[in-house]
Amino acid sequence: MSRIGKKPIAVPNVVKVNIQGNLVSVQGPKGKLETRVPTGIKLEQKDGHLVATRENESQSALHGLTRALVFNSVEGVTNGWKKELEIVGIGYRVEMKGKGTVVFTLGFSHPIEFPLPTGVEVQIDPKQTRLVVSGIDRQKVGQVAADMRALRPPDPYKNKGVRYVGERLKKKVGKTGAK
Repeated sequence: MSRIGKKPIAVPNVVKVNIQGNLVSVQGPKGKLETRVPTGIKLEQKDGHLVATRENESQSALHGLTRALVFNSVEGVTNGWKKELEIVGIGYRVEMKGKGTVVFTLGFSHPIEFPLPTGVEVQIDPKQTRLVVSGIDRQKVGQVAADMRALRPPDPYKNKGVRYVGERLKKKVGKTGAK
């Protein structure tokens, strides 16, 4: 039995859950999300909790996944999700251009314009070296943060580039001089 799949999902009073067949729509103070439930997995609402059950053992791999996806939706519409990135390097910085475009200066010959998808917001600190990607959809927030990091991943020799806050890097030793 899936340990994660057995755990009930606590639904706050401000969140409305609507289950129609294999589509679960979750509406809260931050917005509305829809999650598809695979066939063979059923969600039931019992006294302020959502419980995921499976029909047979062949859906054991999808049991915990479905519960986690629905939990992420409930958490997203109540509190939201965020990822923090920092930019390290001389002359490396980030700024907003308009409402939906982030411009990165990362040591290339040209600045990189990064358009934001709908439902994702970015806040930039005054020093222009830290940014916070936030939204209600966990997968979309994580994908945007990963795409931003991929513009200039941290260099293992100089530790320059875009990285997650708190990411530990293993610095490599450069060439050694001839003796």
